[in-house]
Amino acid sequence: MEGNERWVSGDLQHPDRDPDRRQFVAQEQQPFGAILACIDSRVPPELLFDTGLGDLFVMRTGGEAIGPVVTGSVEYGPMTSGTPLIMVLGHQRCGAVKAAYESLRDGKPLPGNLQAIVKALQPAYEQAVREGGADPVETMTRAQVTLTAADLRSNQDLAPLVGKGALAVVGAYYWLDTGKVEVLAGTPS
Repeated sequence: MEGNERWVSGDLQHPDRDPDRRQFVAQEQQPFGAILACIDSRVPPELLFDTGLGDLFVMRTGGEAIGPVVTGSVEYGPMTSGTPLIMVLGHQRCGAVKAAYESLRDGKPLPGNLQAIVKALQPAYEQAVREGGADPVETMTRAQVTLTAADLRSNQDLAPLVGKGALAVVGAYYWLDTGKVEVLAGTPS
């Protein structure tokens, strides 16, 4: 979050981005976090948190949709190298969530494999419909983050790590307008 503060203020350090760092991590990696973010080109986690080479495991899917391969990818860091943090990062004005929302609302499937994203986001849509609110797409985005983080937190392989305090799984929301990341759920005590 200190890196995000630097991103917001423009006081960037650009750490771990040189040949020495490349050599240091060439044989082994020990990222301090794993981030599941959206594919949106405006939301690159390495930049939003002012990090560098070897600092983060990053997975990106439309609307933070998960399935077995993505979940396995998220599990990789905590289960193989003790990465202590997973962050599910949604964002303002998410196109994937908006497309899924409209598809579900209108009963019109999206073409190709885009429908798989719609299906994965359906629980968030249902929660957003129950909650209401001025902007249902933003409500759905936040619901998706919170539901995905809770799903990972209770995952049969990650839950024991969470239970003993070796892993935190947090949900967060990135404001495109300001650059700020807001933690929504799962902040370690």
